Amino acid sequence: MNAKALTGLKGTNMLSHKLVASIEDHSERLTAAVTERIRRDPELACIGRLRDSELREIGFELLHNLGAWLAGENREAIASRYEEIGRRRYAEQIPLHECVRSLHIVKYETVDFIRNQGFPQTSLEIYAEEELEHRLNRSVDSLVYHLVRGYEAALRNTNRKTQDAIARQA
Repeated sequence: MNAKALTGLKGTNMLSHKLVASIEDHSERLTAAVTERIRRDPELACIGRLRDSELREIGFELLHNLGAWLAGENREAIASRYEEIGRRRYAEQIPLHECVRSLHIVKYETVDFIRNQGFPQTSLEIYAEEELEHRLNRSVDSLVYHLVRGYEAALRNTNRKTQDAIARQA
């Protein structure tokens, strides 16, 4: 994690920094767990059929650069990226609920990882862990928003084209 990202994590202690660094260091392992969980989930049949590289993209960029994301770096680029992913998932006919659920799985796997790190648990450390979970929740909520926004933009575009085609036939 870069120093600029650490500076942006105002109000957190060294444990939060260690947890974020640990998540980033283990982002490939976490992404593999996310991919496996998506593939095993019977409610994610469509998204589960995507190539491994496409499933990895769901969470790897976020997890690998979590410190920068939590510090507010590159928010516009990340928002744009997830809107593009939403448009692509619409074009691939992946149900929106599966797209949202896959981001929730990224969050759940990350929270499980945080809780299983075995750091000492003083009151302050528990607070830091909870604060990190809160920040992660807000970040994933933002990703969901942008993914849905892109998905809906693609849907509106398709509807507009359909309406135009119907109007030309009339």
